[in-house]
Amino acid sequence: MRRTSLSLAGITLLMGCAGEPTVVGTNSHPRTEAIASRSGSGASVAQDLATLRRVTASFHDFETAARAGWSTKITSCMEGPDGGMGFHYGNVGLIDGSVSVDQPELLLYEPEQNGKLRLVAVEYIIPYAAHSRDAEPPVLFGQQFMQNDVFQLWGLHAWVWKENPSGMFAPWNPKVTCENTTDVAAMAHH
Repeated sequence: MRRTSLSLAGITLLMGCAGEPTVVGTNSHPRTEAIASRSGSGASVAQDLATLRRVTASFHDFETAARAGWSTKITSCMEGPDGGMGFHYGNVGLIDGSVSVDQPELLLYEPEQNGKLRLVAVEYIIPYAAHSRDAEPPVLFGQQFMQNDVFQLWGLHAWVWKENPSGMFAPWNPKVTCENTTDVAAMAHH
């Protein structure tokens, strides 16, 4: 099992972010403070997840996602004892210390046997440089972001494209594997 680190560009970008974090949901005012986010009622969370699925549906085609800005490979395929995450591809212009339901910073792709990448989830991230590790956790979808000291950021996954027995917002998905990474690497141009 492998855990990989951020690309040099990703580390540089994440360390360079500063300012106060903000969260924008579809039912909230733009630039709402992360810690003052909506309560996350079932109806608003369902609506926000539907919005997320709608805005990321075309990104099942990796080339479409890359053309739309999610072209920076942040990690190689990641898996651990609790499951996998896949490859993380980022839209570096969105890694600015704020998050919005309809603009996830990262798209997660699982390698398939046919050499293609399958969109399985998104991840919202806020670097510690923008929101201190010691501060209250940011909140989106009524969920608190989790600390990731390895990458020096707060993160929240949403498994909107592959069912996760561990939960919609769990970091790892036991149904995701990196076993087909070699096939993808042979076909990847990014």
